[in-house]
This record gives sequence, C-alpha cells and structure tokens, in this order.
Amino acid sequence: MRLDRGVTSAIVGVASCKSVASRKAMNILLVEDDLEVAAVVTDGFQEQGYTVDHVVDGSAALEMAVDGKYQLVVLDRMLPSLDGLSLVRRLRAQGVTTPVIFLTTMSGIDDRVTGLEAGADDYLVKPFAFMELLARARVLARRPAGGPDPVVRLRTGSVDMDLLKRVVWRGGRNVELLPQEFRLLEYLLRNADRVVTRKMLLESVWDIHFDPQSTVVESHISRLRSKLNQGGQPDVIQTVRGMGYRLLAH
Repeated sequence: MRLDRGVTSAIVGVASCKSVASRKAMNILLVEDDLEVAAVVTDGFQEQGYTVDHVVDGSAALEMAVDGKYQLVVLDRMLPSLDGLSLVRRLRAQGVTTPVIFLTTMSGIDDRVTGLEAGADDYLVKPFAFMELLARARVLARRPAGGPDPVVRLRTGSVDMDLLKRVVWRGGRNVELLPQEFRLLEYLLRNADRVVTRKMLLESVWDIHFDPQSTVVESHISRLRSKLNQGGQPDVIQTVRGMGYRLLAH
C-alpha cells in the first residue's frame, strides 16, 4: 500500500539510530507491499544487526510465520492475497504466539482496536519514526534477562501464574494469553491491590516513555479482562476512574 505523504515523511529517524548497537539477535518477518517503505525498514533493522525476511503478500507470510523461526512479525493491514487482520487471526488460531506489530495508515480508534483484538501485540500508524518502531520491536521480542526470576509463581486470589512455564490459571481453568497480555498480567499481579496508572503500564510493560496517543493499554486491558472472566468469573481488574487500574487480591 502506497503512502500519501511519500516515504521520506512516512519514516523518520532512521539515520539517527545507526550507532545503536544490537542487544541480541532477532529474526524479523516484514510483510509490506510498499517496496520503498520495506527497503527503509529493512535497512534500519539490519543496521542494528537483525535479520529481516521481507514478503509482500499475506499468504506467503502465513506460510513463513508458522515455522516459528521469527521473534517478531511487522506487517501492514492492507496486503494482497491475504489481509493483515486475517493473517494475524490465522496465526493465533494455529497457536503461533510470535509478537506482531501492525504498521499501517489506518489510524482510527476502531482500526486500532480491531487490530489488537485480532491478536496483534502493538499498533503503529504511518507516518512513523523508525526509532519508535525499533523501540517497540525490542520490547516485544525481549526475553527475560539475568537468569531465572527468583519468584517462579505469582498467586492473587483466583489468578495463578507460573513464570517459568509461562502459563496462567483462573480458578483452575487455563487462560491462554499472548506474550504482551502475559507481561501485562504479570505487572498487575506484582502490584496487586495497588493502583497502577496508564503511564506506569506504558513504561513498565511496553517500555514506552512517552504518550503514543493510542489505546494500546486500554485495548490490552479489555482483552485480558475478557480472557480472565470467561466462564462467568467476577472481574478482578478494577478501573479506578481518573487514575488507572487495580488488580483485586481477593
């Protein structure tokens, strides 16, 4: 999909991050049919030491992504053969949990919510700064550092999380979460019965230290609530009006 403003205004900040060293190897699948945008994004990631496989249509991307060799998928929504929403839904239906970032000109609130509800972990609107895409990519693909967490299990009321096996139960029922949903719940569990603000969640869960002017927090909270509350369970995530959210410990 071509960008109305052109590639020079669609992606900024690539040159400014050339000196940033790669923290660890990352294999990225880029699904983008605008070849100019794809070339700039590919070059930017490769300058960080990452491996990028680029395809232009959703069907080819689906075949490649199911192999599980990628740490991140970056894709447009409007794609030939198979659109981005359908691609993500099929990946999640097949049990593929690879983090996904939508990179698209579709900027409406409904567009963002639909993308996240389809199973994406993040949503970035064109035009965008490459530095922001790079930061979000690193957060989503990051693995726990510094060895095993000394706390291997978190329990609060009916919610039980195993940090080593990366599984969650609610009242004995397994709750299947995507990677970013798992990190969000982990943060809420570690701060049970405390009010956590949107800013705290952006910084601690997404490593975003500015307001991205998106509904990423609200959308993930909504999806997490839906999954935790299946089977008629009472809501354990309380919205504190004007402040943030609280995971109830009882």
